[in-house]
Amino acid sequence: MPDSQPYNDQTTMIGIGEYRVGSFPMMTIGLGSCLGLTLFDPNLNLGAMVHIMLPESAGRKDRPGKYADTAVPLLVNELTDLGCKNRAVIAKIIGGAAMFEYFGTNLNIGERNAEKVRILLKEYHIQLVAEDVGGKFGRSVTFLPSNGGKVTVRRADGTSTDL
Repeated sequence: MPDSQPYNDQTTMIGIGEYRVGSFPMMTIGLGSCLGLTLFDPNLNLGAMVHIMLPESAGRKDRPGKYADTAVPLLVNELTDLGCKNRAVIAKIIGGAAMFEYFGTNLNIGERNAEKVRILLKEYHIQLVAEDVGGKFGRSVTFLPSNGGKVTVRRADGTSTDL
């Protein structure tokens, strides 16, 4: 399965641990504690999206999009290979809800995912320009790199917003 695809008008669905890079429409659904990350280079109208499940890979290399610590470097490298410059790229994060709060705060995977991504973005000198994280509700995200990097978030509580 190729991770980069040519532009087309079809929206590409991104499942857990998957990512895509390009200028075509992308979407991920069912973000609970998972985190959706979009990276966008406005100079090239090129973007990347990943559906991150956990903050740390603990050395696992099987699905790099699944873990924050492997997904962020992976997307940065893919965009750099296509001519993007880190300081031009902007990031948006969505999701990271507290879906399992009844187990106690140490299992707040959503917040741990968001915090890990924030740290990595700083390390790569990528500006985080918007986020819609936390709460107790799931989200779905549509990302349109060819439309100025527009990100639309639909929340399970029935509200919708553009980031």
